[in-house]
Amino acid sequence: MDVAQDAKAWRVSHRGQQWDIAWYPPPHPLAGTAHGSAAVCWAHGQVVLVSSDAQLWGLPGGRPEPGEDWLDVLHREIAEEACALVTAQRLLGYSRGVCIRGHEAGPVLVRAWWAATVDLQPWQPQHEISHRKLVAPQHVYAAIWVEDGYAPLYRRILSEAGQGGPH
Repeated sequence: MDVAQDAKAWRVSHRGQQWDIAWYPPPHPLAGTAHGSAAVCWAHGQVVLVSSDAQLWGLPGGRPEPGEDWLDVLHREIAEEACALVTAQRLLGYSRGVCIRGHEAGPVLVRAWWAATVDLQPWQPQHEISHRKLVAPQHVYAAIWVEDGYAPLYRRILSEAGQGGPH
C-alpha cells in the first residue's frame, strides 16, 4: 500500500511488537487512548520540520498532558517543539494503532493529525527538540524520517495537508 486508505489497516513491526495501523478521516475521533496530536505546519509557504539531532527530521507533535484535548495538545506541542504559534488549523484525520503482539499487546492508540498555519517565534528551544528548519512542500517527504512500515500513513498525511495549508 503506497498511501493509507480509509479504515484499511496494515501491519507494522515496531520495536519487537506487531501493530495494525489505519487512517480514519475526520470529524470524529475513534475509541482508544488519545495519543496526542501532530501537524504539517505551514509558515510562509513552507513546511516546518523539527529534530533533536539535526539528522532525523519530523513533524512537530506529541502526547497529551492531563486535561488536554486534541487541540490543546496541538497548540502546546507546536509552541514547545517548533517555537511557533498556531494561527489556524484543520483536522486532517486520525491514525489508530492496535498492538496485536508483543509486550504491549492490547492498547489502541489514536493520534490526531492536523494542517496548521503557524507564526514562527524566535528560535529558543527549551525541550527535546533542538533544531527547526523550513522545507519546500515538494521536498517534505524526502526530508522527513519515516520509520519502517509507516510510509503509507505519512503519504496520506502529506496528501491531506496539500500545498496550501489548513484553509
